[in-house]
Amino acid sequence: MPGTFVFADIDPETVDRKQRLAFGSAWLGVESFGFTTLVEIAEIDEAGFFRAVEQLAQHLVTRYGAPNLAAALPAARAELDDAASLGDHKLGTLLAIAREMTDEGIKERVRVIKPERAKDHARIWSFTDD
Repeated sequence: MPGTFVFADIDPETVDRKQRLAFGSAWLGVESFGFTTLVEIAEIDEAGFFRAVEQLAQHLVTRYGAPNLAAALPAARAELDDAASLGDHKLGTLLAIAREMTDEGIKERVRVIKPERAKDHARIWSFTDD
């Protein structure tokens, strides 16, 4: 998900390099709540979507001070509905995000890397068992 709410109260000019990089070009992971520079369009079933809403709502309570889960659920649902609305692309499409602070607030731009182009990129990592 975009996760722009994480940056609602920051001043990009006064944060450290890692936070500035995350502000400028990172998505927020729903399970890890870590940052990544690219996301891939994938399918999620209804149960998985609602599990993600609950995870995000709990994160809003524990990390961002939402008063309780009932209060956080609508905000989490809205955030994930917005993220799902970005998914009107073919499966496997990669998305990149760019943010900047403007006089009106945070401005976002999402760039699409179509699956045909994505396969042309060199593989830069792989997963192995320990």
